[in-house]
Amino acid sequence: MAHPSQLGFQDAASPVMEELLHFHDHALMIVFLISTLVLYIIVAMVSTKLTNKYILDSQEIEIVWTILPAVILVLIALPSLRILYLMDEINDPHLTIKAMGHQWYWSYEYTDYENLGFDSYMIPTQDLTPGQFRLLEADHRMVVPMESPIRVLVSAEDVLHSWAVPALGVKMDGVPGRLNQTAFIASRPGVFYGQCSEICGANHSFMPIVVEAVPLEHFENWSSLMLEDA
Repeated sequence: MAHPSQLGFQDAASPVMEELLHFHDHALMIVFLISTLVLYIIVAMVSTKLTNKYILDSQEIEIVWTILPAVILVLIALPSLRILYLMDEINDPHLTIKAMGHQWYWSYEYTDYENLGFDSYMIPTQDLTPGQFRLLEADHRMVVPMESPIRVLVSAEDVLHSWAVPALGVKMDGVPGRLNQTAFIASRPGVFYGQCSEICGANHSFMPIVVEAVPLEHFENWSSLMLEDA
């Protein structure tokens, strides 16, 4: 859950998000080293009074500043590609949920069940109870079992939307007439918040996404109650 004045990412709640956090630290370390080196060179050049007007070129320097950036790019690309393939890999999902974006709410359909689906609207500010978060609470949460591979099929009814939950490391565009898919594994129980991440109209900021990860037994009880009420 994000909080005011936060500088870092949310706590990871899925294996993919943990990998993304490690990659962020890896890339940030490289950026810091490059920035420090460039700053040192600039300060050294500005502060020194020594010049050499006879050097027209330097083959050694050109080799270094050609090979070194290539090596740095490889060090960034290899872990990046690994995570990219991990994010696209969907192996034997235990549950498939279809998330459909509308102006301006989400609808969810649990395709493994015959008649389990609902619309999810933002709870207005005046209806919030103590402890709830403004612009992030929904009247119906997307409940999933923890430690199980979940596949989410994302599409849209009208305009472009984007289904994103930062703590789970997922973000997938919902395109009208097209079915995209993403997957995640919630590694711990909890309530994870997201929002539509594609500008979709006047009430774009009023499309929260709330994913609740619970133990399998609790999920089975919840799904049974939902089917009875359907």
